[in-house]
Amino acid sequence: MDIPHPYLMFLGDVHDQLAAKTAHGIVDWRREWCLGQTRLPGCQADLGLPEMTIAEGVAAGAKTLIVGVANAGGVLPAHWVATIVQAIEAGLDVASGLHVRLAQIPEIREAAAHNGVQLFDVRHNDQTFATGKGTKRPGLRLLTVGTDCSSGKKYTALALERAMRARGLDADFRATGQTGVFISGHGVAIDAVVADFISGAVEWLAPAAAPGHWDLIEGQGSLFHPSFAGVSLGLLHGAQPDAFVVCHEPTRRTMRGVKHALPTIAEVIELTVRCGRLTNPAIRPVGIAINTRALDDAAARELLAALASEHGLPATDPVRYGVDGLVDRLLAEFPESGRV
Repeated sequence: MDIPHPYLMFLGDVHDQLAAKTAHGIVDWRREWCLGQTRLPGCQADLGLPEMTIAEGVAAGAKTLIVGVANAGGVLPAHWVATIVQAIEAGLDVASGLHVRLAQIPEIREAAAHNGVQLFDVRHNDQTFATGKGTKRPGLRLLTVGTDCSSGKKYTALALERAMRARGLDADFRATGQTGVFISGHGVAIDAVVADFISGAVEWLAPAAAPGHWDLIEGQGSLFHPSFAGVSLGLLHGAQPDAFVVCHEPTRRTMRGVKHALPTIAEVIELTVRCGRLTNPAIRPVGIAINTRALDDAAARELLAALASEHGLPATDPVRYGVDGLVDRLLAEFPESGRV
């Protein structure tokens, strides 16, 4: 997909910041592409971008309206359609990461056809995937895994790509969710792949590579989440990771959207190794990534030090403190890591 930018970010009337995580991810990693935000009354998410109407966004040079939200089921609320049609009639392309296809909605489909604009459904593609084979392939792979969904897996993988490339290492971020695809321009929204082909899709996304090349694969969900564990397991088997980083948000007590308690980091490490050995017997943890946004600096550093000591792994907040310790551990564990 080649989605024209700059973007005007549409947040609808979502009820919290986390529901706008797609838009937040784009702003955090591609800020230069984002001109402003447009919101409906009652919206509780804010990207910190200039507020713009559709007309103001077009006048400022926006090319695409991004539906920058994620919700259970990936549905497009009916009362958002009028705003999207307004954007189309103003000449904007529209891109969405929701499960529902934009063209499935008659008003949007007809407006796009009449105005000659493009509709981009990032969660859908025409690629045909094989079933996973689990055969060992050359190259090195790291997967980010989590105690929950929305726990920092994408940000950790992107931070690792940036830091590893800065050190001259051969590393590529591999997107498995809609936000990652928006950011990288390539990838597979793995939760939209038919279950039989999840592991095969990841094998396609991170194929055989040079012996020292790292594919940094964005994790999804959690092996412990009753809604998404199937996706997480298929992704784990297809990624065939040599290494993994556990991502965690320390203030949560239940997993997002359900009443189940969060697993411990130790439980995630144990289950990831046990399940991951099916396709890579040498899988191992190399670090812990903690979202410390809700903690002050002293509390954050104290928590990271305690976790590092408890698990014998480097622990960091990738956004707040960087990932140099994780890269150091990778280089120590995998001296064959290649340089560009």
